[in-house]
Amino acid sequence: MSTFDITRYSQAAREICAAGELLYGNGWSPATSSNYSRRIDDRHLAITVSGRHKGRLTEADVMVVDLEGQPVQSDCRPSAETRLHTVIYQDRPDIGAVLHTHSVKATVLSRLIPEGEALILEGYELQKAFAGVTTHEGQVSVPVFANTQDITALASDTRQWLAENPQAPGYLIRGHGLYTWGRDMNDCLRHVEAFEFLFDCELETMRVRP
Repeated sequence: MSTFDITRYSQAAREICAAGELLYGNGWSPATSSNYSRRIDDRHLAITVSGRHKGRLTEADVMVVDLEGQPVQSDCRPSAETRLHTVIYQDRPDIGAVLHTHSVKATVLSRLIPEGEALILEGYELQKAFAGVTTHEGQVSVPVFANTQDITALASDTRQWLAENPQAPGYLIRGHGLYTWGRDMNDCLRHVEAFEFLFDCELETMRVRP
């Protein structure tokens, strides 16, 4: 039977609950939308149980799965999008947290990007909030994947893209939301906040300069 460190699980669960309170409070994870995860060790991660309100999470709303997305010592059902988390942890041992949010700005902006094109963030000082970005002079390319209920296929597509773009900080799913990741939960939360600011800038630019 697969086992994990209970102390590390408890710490991961507390971080996930705190993240949920913050993200819900900012309007980035309304109601039961979104899913969050935190690495426990090289074989396990803690992830939100499906259908739980993200502003009122407790440790009971966080379960453990292995890197194939299978529940470990739990009868709970993980998020339907668990595989989108696990492919990141499988291929990136440096990643310690993944957050998926459903903000209005991310959702609207993802619907405005033409099919087959990426959102290009360029010239913003806050691009430096993303790990590995040291200047505003470069570009941050954020792909927009088509929304689908075929999570296995979507996980395969995102996995291939991540292999080809290892420095990328996140991606969008059209009409759905944002996925981003980081070395730890603090890094990941910083990425969410930076993305939300930049999404707001892009939408405001479209408004004043159609």
